[in-house]
Amino acid sequence: MKKTIFLLTITLIANTITAKTNYPLLGTDKDSLRITELNEYWKELSRTVTEGDFEGYSTAYHQDAVVIFATRENKTSVPLAKALAGWKQGFADTKSGKNKSGVAFRFSQRIGDDTTAHETGIFNYWTSDISGENKQQVAVHFEMLLVKKDGKWLGLMEYQKQPATPEEWDNLEE
Repeated sequence: MKKTIFLLTITLIANTITAKTNYPLLGTDKDSLRITELNEYWKELSRTVTEGDFEGYSTAYHQDAVVIFATRENKTSVPLAKALAGWKQGFADTKSGKNKSGVAFRFSQRIGDDTTAHETGIFNYWTSDISGENKQQVAVHFEMLLVKKDGKWLGLMEYQKQPATPEEWDNLEE
């Protein structure tokens, strides 16, 4: 009996080590909860773009959030409020039905704890007129720093790094 319990214990330990080695994203329950909550954050952010919900999009970020644009020749860092001012008309056009828009997110690295997160990946944004003509699409490598305040995840820093290729997008899991 003692030999059986010993062998079962050794097998359990070996399986746990193997699982952690082969599936490092499994992490702890705290990691799983954080990832689940952040998946909801990204789903909600995507919804706001698709529906043209400017207010909802704005409240997904901390009031002092910063956006870094490094995809263009003139690289810049601006307060989110300034970026939002430039994006507001696009949200209004989507909400009114003049345009269609959408965004999807895929991740290559997700680091964090109970109240902070650093997410790295690619976002794929598109927009078109209501008929679907003149569709414009851009995939961008990005990083997002988030904090959890009063039980809600908020974007604190969004860093749009460089354009991504379709192959890079396809290589990341949904």
